[in-house]
Amino acid sequence: MTIIHAQWIGDQAIVTKQDFDRLLELARKTEPVVVESTDRYLTTQNVMRLAESGGAFDFWNAPEEDVYFPQDGEPI
Repeated sequence: MTIIHAQWIGDQAIVTKQDFDRLLELARKTEPVVVESTDRYLTTQNVMRLAESGGAFDFWNAPEEDVYFPQDGEPI
């Protein structure tokens, strides 16, 4: 049995180099495989896409609550 550990970001999986190499080894047993990779470093656009799909900034879409000072009841 082979166990592949993956983290998901949206519909994309992140696997360790070791797991990726194992996947390639298994795939190459049945058919030729070509690996196409992008630059080693993420582009700004890809980082932005990752941040959008990760959910860390979903709070920006939540409705805002009015904040009041206790002494006057007026919004800040």
